[in-house]
Parts: sequence; C-alpha cells; structure tokens
Amino acid sequence: MRLWIKDPLAILAENAGGGLVVENSRIVELVPAGKQPSQPIDRTFDASRHVILPGLINTHHHFFQTLSRVHPQAYNKELFPWLVSLYPIWGRLNRDMFRIGARLALAELLLSGCTTAMDHNYMVFKGLEDATDIEVEEARKLGVRATVTRGSLSLSEKDGAIPPDHIVQDEDTILADSERVLQTFHDTSDGAMTQIALAPCAPFNVSRGVMTASAELAEKYDCRLHTHLAETEDEEEFCKATFGYRPIDWLEDCGWLQPRVWLAHGIHFTTDDCTKLGRHGVGVCHCATSNAVLASGFCPTLELEAAGSPVGLGVDGSASNDGSNLMEEVRHALMVNRLGYKSADRVTHRDALRWATKGSALCLGRDDIGEIAIGKQADFALFTLDEMRFSGNHDPIAALVHCGANRADRVMVAGVWRVIDGAIPGLDVPALIAEHSNAARIFD
Repeated sequence: MRLWIKDPLAILAENAGGGLVVENSRIVELVPAGKQPSQPIDRTFDASRHVILPGLINTHHHFFQTLSRVHPQAYNKELFPWLVSLYPIWGRLNRDMFRIGARLALAELLLSGCTTAMDHNYMVFKGLEDATDIEVEEARKLGVRATVTRGSLSLSEKDGAIPPDHIVQDEDTILADSERVLQTFHDTSDGAMTQIALAPCAPFNVSRGVMTASAELAEKYDCRLHTHLAETEDEEEFCKATFGYRPIDWLEDCGWLQPRVWLAHGIHFTTDDCTKLGRHGVGVCHCATSNAVLASGFCPTLELEAAGSPVGLGVDGSASNDGSNLMEEVRHALMVNRLGYKSADRVTHRDALRWATKGSALCLGRDDIGEIAIGKQADFALFTLDEMRFSGNHDPIAALVHCGANRADRVMVAGVWRVIDGAIPGLDVPALIAEHSNAARIFD
C-alpha cells in the first residue's frame, strides 16, 4: 500500500515540497514541488493545511511523575530538597497508579507530535517489580515507538542517600531483572518499536557495581546506557566529597565514557569535559524546561555539539517540567539557549527542531528515525496553523516554534496514523484524566 502525503503547506525536508510517499512503514519517495510520485499510488492524503515534521523523539522522562505535578511539598525548590520532598511521596506508588501515570504521559507525548518516547524509570520495588513490562505494554497499546529503560536505585537512607530504604534494590536483583527485560523486550532490528536501555539513576544513589555491571550487560545485549549527570552544583560537590573526583571522572571510572551512553541534563560541564564527551561519542539530553524550573543552570549545547556529542531533547519528569509536551519543549529549548548564550542568532528554531529529531535519534543510537528521508521510518508529526497564534506568520516551520505550537493534528508512527484530527483513536481522554486525577489524590 503506497500512500502519498501530498502538497504540504511546509515540510522539514529537502526537495520534498510535493510531499512524500509511504509504503508500509517506510518513506520510499520524496516528491519535489509541482511533481507527481514516480510510481502509482494507492491512496492520497491532502496535506495542504499541514506543516510536516519528522516525528519528535523524547530522550528523557519519568512517566510516573505525572501523578505529582506541582506538588506543594516540592515546588519552588532546587533539585536536592525537591528530591527529599518527593521520594517519600513516590514511595507510595502501586501498580495501578504506575500504569495510569505511564498511559497519560505517553498519550500527552503522542498528542504533542512525539513518535518515539523514552522513559527513565527507577521506581522498581516490592509490588512494582514488573514496572518495565507495564510501560512496554502501555506504549504498544498506543502504538508509540519506545525506548524503555530499566532504571535502578541501590543506595538509600541507610547508606546516607536520599531514597527511602523500601524503594531500592540490591545489585543482584537489579542486574537479574535488567537481563530479564533485555531478553524479553529488546529489539535491535531496523524499525524496532520497543528497545530497552539500562539506566542506573545518578551518582548519588547507585553503586559503582551497578554501573560497571550494567555496562557489561549493555555490551552483551547491544543496548544503550543512560543516567543523570552534572545536573547541579550540589551533585558535583557530592562526587568530590564521596569519590574524590568530579561526576565526569566517576562516569569514566565506571566504564561509561563510550558511544552507548547518553546523559540527562549535562549542565555543569567544563570545556574540557565537553571535549572528552565528544571524543567518546557520549550523547546529552537537554532538558530546558526542567533545568529552568529547578534553577539548575544551562546545558552547553553548542559546545557539546561542536565537540562531537549528539544533543537531544527531553521533557524530563512531569514533576519538574509539569508537562509531557515535546513540541513545547522545542520552543523552551530555543528560548533558554538564546538566553544562556546571550545571542539571538547562535541558536535557531531549526537547531531546536534538530535536537528533538535527528539529535535525539543519535542519542538513542538509531539511524532509522529522526529525519524525513528515503528509507527512514514513516514517523511524522503534522501541525495546522489555523489558530490565532499563527495568524500573520511568514515562515510556517519557524511559526511552529516561535508562535508556540503544542498539539499535532495528525501523527504517524511506522506508517500508521496514531493521531487523527487532534485525537488518539479509541482513547477516551476524559475517562483517562478522571482515572489519573483520582490516582494522584493518593499523593495528597
């Protein structure tokens, strides 16, 4: 079945003004403006009202945190006191809450134009042993491409760390379950819908043993590695006091300076750190909104890219971002970087869109998504410009970012429409919100 997505208002691809042709799950042709497809087609979709982007790719999130947005015990705080406030609250999670939190986060991402969702879940404890399985199930139900991480916490209050004792696991349990989910769900094939990555949480709550053994498993199963790093100055002081060196040195000591790795936040890097990360091909997920909410600082995006590090985007947890909207994150990334670099031209809307697409794909180790090009997966986000906020614009692609697009009209994943007319077919959104809101009351 060959589908011609015809004559878009604009498209983020070269020489494709006439649209593109999808066959099964792939892009098979780009059509120049004013031209027809070179081979017969079976169906046509009129995209003359739509701006077409590659499907957006989220590279850092915590789905369960949708249940604790703007919690009064945590807002107006920086990271460490924020975590001290929220860990005991998150420790009351159960399977039903966890599932509905993941479902809402995935739906919110999808409606924002996100076609590949990544989650860094480290809440795996008694009663939530199958947390990874739940997230995979929910992503598959919605048809979202997903990289689900088997996260972990191994240090708790008894060890001088922040997490309550009951939500951490010992190293043997973490590693055994990491291997189980890799064997069960991890798909390394081109066009894979489900991949697993291993994601010990952060330097201040996991042991070196978990880090090094996770790196060994990643090599064995050909998967990615992920962790938080260099998010705050407090983290840097903790690493110096505890290990005798800075966070990036801890990463190197654990065998994590390698191309399988992508990091969340990456704010407090020196120029030498950026050079080292780039030399080793380590990616960094920029979380502009979360970094601003927690007042953590600015990620050196341009220095990292110049050094050779892939840079992607992530909405981060909904308790620090208070949203799971990746298109909004693109706009925030543009604004935050212009502020950070004190320049109106060093970071453009196309840079922010690149981070959310091709850059994010590189962070996840994928070359089959993130671009509108022949042979790539048919993952697209289509936006209309018929709201007042876009009226009078002179560049449709720039308008999506500058004027604040936040909801896709159509979203395709692997050649299948997963959002139609701004809605997810078969999903009862009012019922989802009611169930999710009711679950969140347990955290009151």
